[in-house]
Amino acid sequence: VRNAFNEHVIQELTAWAEAVAANDQVRVAVLAGQGSVFCAGADLTWMASMASCTHTENVRDATAMARMYSAIDRLPIPLIGRIHGVALGGGAGLAAVCDIVVADERAVFGFTEVKLGIVPAVVSPYVLAKIGAAAARELFLTGMRFDAARAKEIGLVHAVVAADVIVIPRSRSCS
Repeated sequence: VRNAFNEHVIQELTAWAEAVAANDQVRVAVLAGQGSVFCAGADLTWMASMASCTHTENVRDATAMARMYSAIDRLPIPLIGRIHGVALGGGAGLAAVCDIVVADERAVFGFTEVKLGIVPAVVSPYVLAKIGAAAARELFLTGMRFDAARAKEIGLVHAVVAADVIVIPRSRSCS
């Protein structure tokens, strides 16, 4: 599902971040997506299934996602984001919690939650800290997609590189 978030991915990333934080042998980490995209945001099938969940279950899921972003953001080591393909919604939020972000020149970003009738609430503190209120307001309200050059211009990305420089991992490892 294009590295999209669901309860399993959220648990896996949270556990990975907590394990890395507890391991004083790890000096740096690289966050990359497997396949053709970095992260397409939330898995729409998972989101649709949440419509039938109780309020308590929805709060639990939102809290789990907030815990994941917080755990990643608090890593005591440098986190490098290696972005290719798309980084949409929560995927763009992942870029915001990375210390250094390198993007493929063809990468596309967007805080597209508004197109689903929701706000990017969980990622907003990290995005605001990274790109500032003016850019965040425009992007949160329009949901427009933007290229790597614009992402660099607003501070979400630190370096834009040729597409062939970013090597896409063949397998996923959170160890």
